[in-house]
Amino acid sequence: MYALYSLALGLALLAAAPYYLWKGRGSGKYLRTLGERLGGPPASLATGEPSIWIHAVSVGEVLVARGLVEGLKARFPARRVIVSTTTETGNALARKALAADGVFFSPLDLRGSVRRALAGLNPALLVLVETEIWPNLIHEAHRRGTRVAVANGRLSPRSFPRYQRLRPLLARVLGEVDVFLMQGEAHAERARSIGAPPGRVRVTGNIKYDAPAAAGSSPSALAALLGAEAASPLWVAGSTMAGEEELVLQAVAQARAEVPGLRLLIAPRHPERVSDVVALAERAGHRVVRRSALGTTAWRDGDVLLLDTMGELAQAYPFATVVFVGGSLVPTGGHNVLEPGVAGRAVIVGPHMENFQEIADEFRKAGALVQIGHAAELGRAVVRLLKDPRERERLGECARALVEGNRGALRATVEALAELVA
Repeated sequence: MYALYSLALGLALLAAAPYYLWKGRGSGKYLRTLGERLGGPPASLATGEPSIWIHAVSVGEVLVARGLVEGLKARFPARRVIVSTTTETGNALARKALAADGVFFSPLDLRGSVRRALAGLNPALLVLVETEIWPNLIHEAHRRGTRVAVANGRLSPRSFPRYQRLRPLLARVLGEVDVFLMQGEAHAERARSIGAPPGRVRVTGNIKYDAPAAAGSSPSALAALLGAEAASPLWVAGSTMAGEEELVLQAVAQARAEVPGLRLLIAPRHPERVSDVVALAERAGHRVVRRSALGTTAWRDGDVLLLDTMGELAQAYPFATVVFVGGSLVPTGGHNVLEPGVAGRAVIVGPHMENFQEIADEFRKAGALVQIGHAAELGRAVVRLLKDPRERERLGECARALVEGNRGALRATVEALAELVA
C-alpha cells in the first residue's frame, strides 16, 4: 500500500511541479524551500540528538503549537522541541512566535524525504497538530519506534465524507498512531468512524481556548497605531477570503450612511492577496493605508486600514467596536472566532462555519455570536450593533465567559503527550 501511495504521490508532484515553478517564478519561494521539503532540515537541527517533533501546517496550527511547545519544554527541558510547517506564512509566524529549538519546512510525504528528516531529528515523539494524516510520515515514524500523536484533532463535517471514502486505506495508517487527542466528542466519533482504534481516541478539548494571543506589536503600540482614543468606531474584518472583501466594502458603505466616521480595518487571510484587496478598496472609492506603511505612526489618514503584517490581527481585536470573522460569507468553511471572543468583542459571522461548527454552535447557544444568513444582512447587522452598546457588551461578555469556562485542554493534552515520551 505504501509503495503504491508513494508512486501516486510522486507522479502527482511531478505533474504539479511546472505549475508551482511558474507560480513562484518571481519570488522563488518553492525552490528556496525545496531542500527542506525533500527531507533536509538545517544542519543545526539534523544532529541526531533526541527531540520532540511538532508538525503545524499553517498559522492556525502554529498558534495551537505555541502552547504545546511551552508545555513540552517545561516537562522535558533536556529534549529539543522542533516545529515543522507547510506554508511560508506559518513558517514565518513560527519563527517569530514560538520558543521552539528550531523551525523548518516539513518534508514532502515521500519515503526517502521523511526517512531523512526522522534520522536527522531523531524524535521520540511526533505530534501532528489537528488532523494531518500523512501516511509515509506516520508509517516511517512508527517503524523506527517514534511514538505518534494527533493533538487538538478535528474532523469537520465538510471533510469527513472524503475521509470516509478512504477508510479501507486510512484504517491501516491510523492503526500506527498511538493516541488521538480530539477537540470534542463529535470529532472523536468521526475519527473512530474512519478507522482510528477506539481505545486510542480521547477527548481533551480545544487547545485554542487556551492559546495565548498571537505574537506581534505590544498592545500599547497597536493602540497608538489604531488611535484607540479616537471617538469614531472601528470595524475589524478579520481573515477575509477572496469574494468577501467586495461584500465587506459594500457593507461598510451602507453602514457609514447611518454611522458617519466608521473606520474599517481589513485583514485578508492570505498575505499574497493584499495588493488585490487594496485595488478593490481603491476602486470602490476608499482611501487605503497599509499597516506596514505606518511604522509607529498613528493611523490618521484614510478610511480603510489594510493589515498586511503577520501576527497582529489578534491584538487588533480588543480595539474593535464590532468584529466580522471571514471565510464565512463564502463557502470556505469559516475561521476561528475564539480570538475576538477572548477579547470580549461582539462578533458577526456568515452562514458558512462548517470547519468550526462546534465552536460556532457553542457561541450561538451561549448568546455570544451573531450569525447572519446572507451577505446582504452584513451592513444591517453592523449598524445594529454599532447603535446598541448594551448588546455589544452582552455579546462580548458572553464570549469571554465561554472561553474562560472551556480552558484546560492544553494541560490535558500535554499530560497525555508526556505519557508517550520515554
